[in-house]
Amino acid sequence: MTAAEWSQRLATVRTRGVSEDGAAIVVFILLALLPIATSGYLIYILPQYMLYGVMAMSLALLWGNAGILSIGQAGFFAIGGYTMGLCFRWIGLVNPAYAALVIAPAIGVVLAGVLGYFLFRAGVRSAYFVLVTLAVSIMVEQVAVSQSQITGGWNGMYIDRMSLTFGPWVQVSLFDDAPMYYFVLSLVAPTYALLRWLVESKLGKVLAGIRENEDRVTALGFDTSAYKTLAFMISGGLATFAGALYGTHANFVSPSLGGVLFSTEVVVWVAIGGRSSLLAAFCAAVIVASLSNYLSALFPGYWPLILGTLFIAVIIFFRDGVAGAFGRARRRALMRGRWNG
Repeated sequence: MTAAEWSQRLATVRTRGVSEDGAAIVVFILLALLPIATSGYLIYILPQYMLYGVMAMSLALLWGNAGILSIGQAGFFAIGGYTMGLCFRWIGLVNPAYAALVIAPAIGVVLAGVLGYFLFRAGVRSAYFVLVTLAVSIMVEQVAVSQSQITGGWNGMYIDRMSLTFGPWVQVSLFDDAPMYYFVLSLVAPTYALLRWLVESKLGKVLAGIRENEDRVTALGFDTSAYKTLAFMISGGLATFAGALYGTHANFVSPSLGGVLFSTEVVVWVAIGGRSSLLAAFCAAVIVASLSNYLSALFPGYWPLILGTLFIAVIIFFRDGVAGAFGRARRRALMRGRWNG
């Protein structure tokens, strides 16, 4: 590749990054203004969908940047939710929600680190890694069912809505929907910014190199298994963190939250939005989850078929997701403008 071609590609990447950041600012500003314009069920349910978006971003980081597909994100998400419930049940000396928001991602990081270390050191790639992560979701669901004396089994576990405490005397209730909405948003927006920084950092560039040509990155002296393990750890910790917040917001977790069906839905969200864009994955999770909720009310027996048809159509006509299609159209428009100019 010539120097001119490298320069053009670098300019394209920078333009895409700047445009995505600008779009992200607009999205989060709109989300911040939404409770001012409306109220009711939308303000209650949207934080759950934003947390789905965080889980989708955790997969986009792993799949889109490192080329590693995981079908176990829902398993990590469920672990986070159950951790929140158990902390409310067993921890009384400190704010149990604070403890859960530390313990849950720590569990996710350790679990993903152990799995990643042994799998990536052994050279496991592609389909075999997918199967292992699929087994994680199955195991989480089965443990949640079998340990009913702890988890409640198929009846699920009820969890209290968290409060913010500042010292022994100051407490801010998040029982109402609007305060909880803003609390979740105040964590989701910085999470996106942190992930964007990671993608642009040395870690993100090495992961992109691994995605394109792992053997070449290895030849350059990088320990690719360590980088892939680190990416998996970040992804797992982020999914469990989102699951913990989901548990206290929804007031309920059940075994199906970690099941294969929900794990597949996460992959569908990211594929539809575009695995190469964190913002697209986030928005796709929010929009598709909202659409699923709406369709399930209208067509209770057919909405999975409709969602599956949408997924197939996107894969056929937009292989890089909606974000990839928009990106290509935008680049063609820019090139056409330069040509006409």
